[in-house]
Formats: sequence, structure tokens, C-alpha cells
Amino acid sequence: MPSTKPTDIRVTAAEVYFLPVTMRVPLKFGPETVTSAVCLRVRVTVADSSGKTAQGWGETPLSVSWVWPSSLSVAVRAQRMKDFSTLLATRLVESGFSGHPMEIGADFMHGPLAATLKEANAAAGGDEMPYLGSLVAFSAFDIAVHDAYGVLHNRDIYATYNAEFMSRDLSAYITPEEGSGIDFKGRYPQDYLVMDAPKQLPVWHLVGGVDALEAADLTGSEPKDAHPLLLADWIQRDGLKCLKVKLRGTDAAWDYERMQRIGKIGFANGVKWLSADFNCTVKEPGYVNDILDKLLRDEPEIYARTLYVEQPFPYDLEAHQIDVRSVSARKPLFLDESAHDWEFVRLGRRLGWSGVALKTCKTQTGALLSLCWAKAHGMPLMVQDLTNPMLAMIPHVRLAAHAGTIQGVECNAMQFYPDASLPEQEIHPGLFQRRNGIVDLSTIRGPGFGYRADEVKRTL
Repeated sequence: MPSTKPTDIRVTAAEVYFLPVTMRVPLKFGPETVTSAVCLRVRVTVADSSGKTAQGWGETPLSVSWVWPSSLSVAVRAQRMKDFSTLLATRLVESGFSGHPMEIGADFMHGPLAATLKEANAAAGGDEMPYLGSLVAFSAFDIAVHDAYGVLHNRDIYATYNAEFMSRDLSAYITPEEGSGIDFKGRYPQDYLVMDAPKQLPVWHLVGGVDALEAADLTGSEPKDAHPLLLADWIQRDGLKCLKVKLRGTDAAWDYERMQRIGKIGFANGVKWLSADFNCTVKEPGYVNDILDKLLRDEPEIYARTLYVEQPFPYDLEAHQIDVRSVSARKPLFLDESAHDWEFVRLGRRLGWSGVALKTCKTQTGALLSLCWAKAHGMPLMVQDLTNPMLAMIPHVRLAAHAGTIQGVECNAMQFYPDASLPEQEIHPGLFQRRNGIVDLSTIRGPGFGYRADEVKRTL
């Protein structure tokens, strides 16, 4: 029998809410352009062995175009993910798992999650929802369990990732690379976290594939509101220093010109860093290498200030085991969609990937385990956004603050649906507005993730 602690919990109830949000401007994900999204919000109730209970919240966008490339319509995929989320609420409670949230999350992901996905796919028929889709849906539940645990014990959740609260050390979850000399016995997530986390983080702005860069790009269909439209206006209003550039991965001339135009506009307005995101559409390393080599030759400042390249290749890493060392020899190459869990991070490292872009939408539990494995093996980290609005923003930025990323955090909900988070912005103004190139976490406080959800005036 696994050891237990008096602080252990079990999940006694789970409720789901679906919050639709409409984008003020479209966002291009690979081949698809998205104009709306549904956020899954979860409230769980947990109890300890004495019967004491607490509730916690978790939230994530069900970003179907990102998690589930398919010929099925966005509406059909979104409904399938919503149905799956409702089923998950039942299966999580039925599982009866108990322990620390890391233990409950890991046990569920290594058993009932796959079974629940199989059950849902069999019931729906047709195209199967991929594992990444199930992971995104489960992430809201996992985050809520972490939050509820902190609330129950009146602790910041990041103060519980240690031997005082966890029955299992990291060796129960992750295995070091053979011959590395690394040993996870007696080590806990806290050993790899920045515990004196910064209250301010440099923030990355996403330049989407259909975003207007200059006035000539405007079509007349843009929203008429108080928010910027052109790249230079965004940079000046928000004091931006970091731009993440979405590329096509199927049109090298377009991708090169996009990097060139954005670099020139950005640098003229005080931007310091770029990153290039190919969104899994590239088939072979030569495509990326040729663009990087041309930038080095013809636009050396743009090349020098491109901090890293994100996930050019298909996200099914096992099916597409591409040797990417030629790319990472030019620029740090970060796993994103492929980094489902620490085992994929290990495979990526073997194939030549440099670092990992973590996302809370793949679960707080999984993100922490990937973080620990990557840090132990010398892989740098970033924390990337899934256009997280409302409560979803808070675990996202907290992970970045405690991870020790190479350069801040990506936050783009204020670009694509800024008004979606107005109730939360009342409580956390510096978090839901980017100013002076940063997001400000100083209003986050209290147990769990520090949402201060009871102060947020939101009707579900």
C-alpha cells in the first residue's frame, strides 16, 4: 500500500461550466483561423480523512484547432470536447484516488484518462479525439484539484510540492536519462522551482498569421474599439519588448518576409527579442535551416535577436522521429505541442531538441514533472500561452514565475479577447493588462493559486 499523509485528499464532487468567448480579431492556428472559443471552467470539492472539505477552481480554453487538427468542423470538435469534459467530471470522482494533487493527477493520467478517451471516442464514432485533446480537458480538473488542496490547507499551492505534503518523491514519476548520473530519489518538485518567484515577468505578444502589421494590411473589417490594431501601436501602448511570430511552415518566402517585416517594425519601436513559431507544419529541418541561414546572411540583427524557434515539426513525436540537431545548432529549438509529458521531453532531447515550452493546459501535474525532468537534464524552459483568459491566466503566469524561464511568459488573451476578463481584471489589473512590457503578479495572494475568486464578480 502506498504511504499516506493526514493532508491527503480525495475528490468528492466536480462541476463543469462552459464559458464562450468571441475573439475581437481572428487567430490563425496552423491551417485554421479561429474566431471564437469555449473555456472550460471546473469547480471541484475535495475532502481529507477527517471530513474537512474545500473547493477549488480550474480553467482552460478548449482550443480545438490547436489540440485536434481535423477535417471535422470546429463546432463538432468543440462539442466532442465539451461532452468529454462532462464525462471526465464523473470519472474523476468515481476513480476514488486520494493523496496529494500530484499523486491524484498522475494516477488519473496513467489509467482512467486513456480509458475515458477510448470510451468517448467509441461513443462518438468517426474521427478520434487525440490524446492531447483529453489532456487539455483534464487540465482544468487537475488545476482545480491543486487549487482546492491549497485552499483546504490554507497554503499557497507552490508551498506544498515537497516531502511535507507529498508521499512520493520524483523517482515515483520520472526516470532520468540512462547514464546521466541524475537521481530523482529524495527529490521533489520544489527542488527545481524558483521559490522566491518574481512578481513581474517580461511578457510576449503573439503576432498572428493574419494580424495587420501596418495600415496597408487593414481590410476595413477590423473592430472599432479602444484596443490597438497595428503592430507598432500594440508595442507602444503595452511597452512590448518580446514578439512571438506565427509562421506558416509551408511557404518559405512568406515566412521569411514575415520575420523580416516584424523584426524591422519591432526594432524601430524598442522590441528586443523575437521567437518563431511554425505550429507543427514543417516536414523537414532544411525548411527552417534555410530561413535561419538567409536571416543570418541578409538580416543579421533579426537572426541575432531571434531567441528561439518553437515546434516546427509534427507534434506526434513518436510517429515523426526527425533528427533536428541541425536546427538546434543554429537556434534553441523548443518542444511545445509535442511535450505531452516528461517521456516526450526525453524523446525530444534524444532527437536534438534544446528546450521545452511548458503549458498549464497539459495539466499542472504534467507541467511540473516535465519541468523537473528538463531542468535536471539542463534543458531551458519557456511557458507558452493558449490564449488564457479569466482564471486560466493565473496558474499560467504562476508556472512561468516559478519555472525560471529564459525570458518571461507569453500572454495574448488581452489581444484576442481582452473584454472576456474584465471581472478578473478588476481584482488583478496588472495581470490582465500588459504595461511597460511586463505582467504584474503582485495582486495574486491567498491559498491555492491565489485567484481571489470570491472577489471576482462573475456570473457563471
